[in-house]
Amino acid sequence: MIRALVVEDNPLNMELFLEILKSSGFAVHGVASGEDAVKEVKKERYDLILMDIGLPVMDGISAMKVIKSMPGYHFVPIVALTAFAMKGDREKFLGAGFNDYISKPIDVPEFMKKMQDFKKS
Repeated sequence: MIRALVVEDNPLNMELFLEILKSSGFAVHGVASGEDAVKEVKKERYDLILMDIGLPVMDGISAMKVIKSMPGYHFVPIVALTAFAMKGDREKFLGAGFNDYISKPIDVPEFMKKMQDFKKS
């Protein structure tokens, strides 16, 4: 079973993402800040991380860079999950080191398809 960490500070979004992932067969855990994400990956091993960008304490880009630098996490996919959806934002986040980009609000069928693609890889 693929273990996914969702990093999202909006409780309603968190609930939605966790429910979709659980119903898609993922083992999921959620945290509300970049700092908590870094702490969590030190305790548990995850196969996929969905990371909001505008997080309290430590933003998603900073948290992604810290996690990617940790042993065993260089090749773990980290997906930017963000309301930043202007022209060029996707390229900006991929250029920063994210493996993929999903804009919010999400298209649920497209989100589920993308998550299934991660299960296959």
